[in-house]
Amino acid sequence: MSSDFNKKHVVSIDDFTVDEIKTILDTAGDMMPAAEGDKINNELEGKLLATLFFEPSTRTRLSFEAAMKRMGGRCIGFARAGTSSAKKGETLADTIRVAAGYADIIVLRHPQEGAAKLASNFSEVPVINAGDGAGHHPTQTLLDLFTIREEKDSISNNHIGIAGDLKYGRTVHSLTKALSMFDTKLTFISPPSLKMPKEIINTLKKQNIEFKEVENIKEAIDELDLLYMTRIQRERFPSDKDYEEVAKSYHIEKDMLQTTKDDLKIMHPLPRVDEIKPDVDDTENARYFQQASNGVPIRMALLKLLQEVER
Repeated sequence: MSSDFNKKHVVSIDDFTVDEIKTILDTAGDMMPAAEGDKINNELEGKLLATLFFEPSTRTRLSFEAAMKRMGGRCIGFARAGTSSAKKGETLADTIRVAAGYADIIVLRHPQEGAAKLASNFSEVPVINAGDGAGHHPTQTLLDLFTIREEKDSISNNHIGIAGDLKYGRTVHSLTKALSMFDTKLTFISPPSLKMPKEIINTLKKQNIEFKEVENIKEAIDELDLLYMTRIQRERFPSDKDYEEVAKSYHIEKDMLQTTKDDLKIMHPLPRVDEIKPDVDDTENARYFQQASNGVPIRMALLKLLQEVER
C-alpha cells in the first residue's frame, strides 16, 4: 500500500491531501493499459462492487462498473431508487448496512446532500460518493484533475476558466476546491444569478488564490489554457424566456476558437445540451469525451487503493 493513501471512504475532495491526490493520479496512469483493454488486470478477482444509484447516471455508473470488471471483479446494485426497498420506506442507513454485507465496496449516488457521509457511518466496507445532491462528486473531480494533467502535463501553472452554472453545480464546487490546492489562476464565467457561492469565493480570498469573475466567455477565452464548460440548468429559471436569454451567452462554437491559444483545451463533465456546439467536437481543443473515458482508470485506481487499505 502506498504511504500516501490511507482513506477508508471517499466522501469529499476536501478529505484529500495533495500527496494523496497525486498518488491516485499516478495509480490511474498505471491503470491506463488495462482501462483501455490492452492489458489484463485481475487484482480485484473475487471482489464485489455494489452500485447504489438513487439518481440517474450514465458515465459515473458505467465507468465504475467498467473499472471493477477491468480488474476482474463483479458488480451488483440498482440504477434507480424505484427498484430498491427505499420505495417501501427503508432508510438509507439500513440499505447501506445490508449492501455492506453483500459487497466489498459501495458506490452511492443520492439526491440528498450529506447522504454519502451518513452512509460511511453505517458501512463496514468502503463507501465512495458518486454524487450527493448539490454537495460533492469527488471522483468526477479526480478524473478532471487527471485529464488536466494528461493534457497540459501539469495541473499547476495553468489559467483555467470555469463557465456556466457555478451556483448549483457540485462538479465545479469540488473542482474549484481541488484546483486551489495547486498553483493555478482561475476565471469564473457565469451570469450574475449563477455566480460561484460566496463561501467558496471567501475561501479563495483567504488562501490568496488568484481569480476573477466575468459574465461573458468572450471576455476571457483568449487568455485561457483550459476552459471547463458546464450547462446552464433550465430548471433554475422562472421561465423558458429567461433561460434562453442567459443560455445563448454561454456556448462555444468553432469560430470562437480562431483567436484563442493554439493549445487551449475544452472540458465538460457532460451531459451537454447546446453549450458546446457539435462543430467543436473534431477540433484539437475538444477533450470532453477523453475526459469521460478517464473515469475508468481513475475509478480503477480508487478501487485498488481502497482495497489495499482494507487489507
